[in-house]
Formats: sequence, structure tokens, C-alpha cells
Amino acid sequence: MSLQKAIIEDIKFIKKYFVDNYTNAKTELNYTNDYELLIAIILSAQCTDKRVNIITPALFKAYPNTKELSKAKYEDVAELIKTCSFFANKAKHIIAMAQRVESEFGGVIPQSAKELTTLAGVGSKTANVFLIEGKGANLMAVDTHVFRVSHRLGLSYAKTVGQTSKELEELLMDEHMSIYHQAMVLFGRYKCKALNPLCDDCELSCVCKSKDRFKV
Repeated sequence: MSLQKAIIEDIKFIKKYFVDNYTNAKTELNYTNDYELLIAIILSAQCTDKRVNIITPALFKAYPNTKELSKAKYEDVAELIKTCSFFANKAKHIIAMAQRVESEFGGVIPQSAKELTTLAGVGSKTANVFLIEGKGANLMAVDTHVFRVSHRLGLSYAKTVGQTSKELEELLMDEHMSIYHQAMVLFGRYKCKALNPLCDDCELSCVCKSKDRFKV
């Protein structure tokens, strides 16, 4: 079998595994509406979903919508999210985000990536995650888990998140793109972990390009 054909077969195997095992997977962030989802995603940057879910109930109780959050004092918001990584910047960002949603979008969280990325604290990855999770958009978003898994499986060798996202979109683009995103997040979180990955109990070990690094 040629190298090119072998790579194509590996990709087909990976995609089938993700579709078979993660089709109904959802984010582990707790939310009830677009406002809560966007806040949770912003807070989750370099912070665990578990920690975010501990923080957000009190935050959402104090500020149940963008109107209330837009009038909040920085010190009060910072106090509520102080156990979150980079809480100081995130407090500023979510207040500024709420203020812009109120002033420019009538209090309604925008629904396009172009408009979402005009909000404080919302880059292309955050916008894509919001659209994937909240709207079922067929997009790819690269977080630390997706970056790690895609490189270990040989789906990308790009050095940056942006370039990795571009390569994954070109390589995996079909009607299941959002499934691949969620699959790699959860697969990376619980099986293909940064430290001590569960290689001996991994159905993708046969196509993994990195498992030998973890053998003792």
C-alpha cells in the first residue's frame, strides 16, 4: 500500500471512530441560553469546564443577562470569578462584551462569527465553539485538546492553533465536522491526556503517530 493510500485509510478510520462514538456528545459546560453559553466559553479558556461550572451559578444569579452584566462593577464580577484562571482579564472582557451586546445588538447575542468576534473576549475559536455548541454549526474549533489529539494522530503538524484549524478543516471537512471537534475535545480530555495518556486502552492506538513516546 502506498504511503498516500495508507494516510487516507488512517483518516477514514479515525473519522469513523469519532462518528461511531461521539455523535451525540455535547459540551460539559452548564448553560441554559446563549448568554450563559458565551460567558461559560469565555471563562473556559485555559480553565477546566468543571471549574467554570462551579463559578457560573453565582455569576448568572447576580447577572442573569447582558443588561445587568453591562452595568456591573469590575470588582464585583472579579470577586465572583476569582477562582478562574486569568480572572482579572476575563472580568473586564465579559463586562465589555455585555456592554457591546446591549449597545450594538439590542441585548441579543449575535449569531454570526463575524459579529461574535467584535465582542470583547471572543476570538475565532470562541465564536466557533459557541456556534458549534449552541447552533449545531458544522465548524472546527481548536483548543488544547484538539491541538494535542490532532498532532498525535498525525492529522496536523502545524505549529499554531490557527494553522492547525485550517489544516483540520481541509482534511476533515464533511457533514460531521462538528462531531470531530467535540470528539477530539472529549477524547483528549479523558483518554489521550496530556500526561499519562491511556494508550493501552485506546481504540485509535493503531493509527497513532505518538504512542511510542509514552512507553516505559
